[in-house]
Amino acid sequence: MSTAMEFWTCILCLCVAFFFILKLKSKTGNTSKLPPGPKPLPVIGNLLDLGEKPHKSLAAMAKVHGPIMSMKLGRVTAVVVSSSTMAKEVLQTNDQFLCNRAIPDALKAHAHDEVGFPWISVSPLWRNYRKICNNTLFAGKILDANENLRRRKVEELLEIVRKSAAKGEAVDLGRLLFMTTLNLISNTVFSVDLADPNSELARKFKNYVWGILEEAGKPNLSDYFPVLRKLDIQGARRRMKIQMGNVLDLIDSMINQRMKQQELNPDSVPNNDVLHHLLKNEDTDTKLDRNQIEHFLVVIPPQPYPRLDS
Repeated sequence: MSTAMEFWTCILCLCVAFFFILKLKSKTGNTSKLPPGPKPLPVIGNLLDLGEKPHKSLAAMAKVHGPIMSMKLGRVTAVVVSSSTMAKEVLQTNDQFLCNRAIPDALKAHAHDEVGFPWISVSPLWRNYRKICNNTLFAGKILDANENLRRRKVEELLEIVRKSAAKGEAVDLGRLLFMTTLNLISNTVFSVDLADPNSELARKFKNYVWGILEEAGKPNLSDYFPVLRKLDIQGARRRMKIQMGNVLDLIDSMINQRMKQQELNPDSVPNNDVLHHLLKNEDTDTKLDRNQIEHFLVVIPPQPYPRLDS
C-alpha cells in the first residue's frame, strides 16, 4: 500500500510541476506586448541582422518595422527606438521607468555595477551622486570659479596652434580640442593635466582607462547569453578586473597623496576641485565612503579616450 501511495504521490508532484512549467513558459514566451521587429533565428536571435555597422542596419530595419521595434540579441530581448518622438517618450516622458541600463558583464568586475554612477538604478546613492555632480561640476559658482582655468587652457591651445603654424606643421584640431577638454575636466576633478604627455601619472591613467573602454566595447557572449556569465568564456570580466583594478589603485594613490599633502602642508592643497569636496564633505546626506569615491571618480573624466600618443 505504501509503495502505491508513493507512486501516485510522485505522479501528482510531476503533474503539478509540469503544470507550473507550462504556465511559466507561457508567461515568459508571451511576446504579444512587444513592438514588431525582424523575425529572430533560433538561439542567436537577430545578432546576424546587425552586420558590421549596427547603426546603419538598425536604421534600415526601422524603415521596415517602424520607429520602435523589438529584437532578440541572443537570449536577450531588446527594444530599439529610432525616432526623435519616441526618444523623447523614453528619455523624458517615461525616464523614471526606463532609466535603468543593461550592464555589460565585464563591468561587474570589482562590483562596479553596484556603485558605478552610470550603472546603478535610481536609489539614494544615485541621488547622492547626482547631487554631488550638480554641486561640484555644474553649479554656476563652480563654473565661475573655473573661469581662469578655462581661459588658461584655451590660451595653451592657441599657443600650440601658433607654434605649429610657425613651423608650417598641420594641426589636428579634433585631437587638440579633446586634449583641452580632458585637461579642463581633469583639473576640475583632480587638479592634474591628464592629457600631459610628459606626465607619468597621466600616461598611466589614460592607458588604464583606455583598457577599460576596449574591454567594455568588445562583443561578449555573456551579454547575449546570460547562462554563460558564470563561465566568462571570453575572459572579458577577468581582463576587466585587471584594468579596473589598475585605475582604482591609481585613484587610491592619488587620494592617499592628497591626504598626506593635507597633513604636511595644508596651504598647498587645492581646495576647489571635486576630489577636495569629496574628501572634505561633511554633509551626512551626500557623504561617500572611500570605495564609492573611487568608483565615482573612475567615470568622471570624458569618455572615450583617444590615443593621444598616436
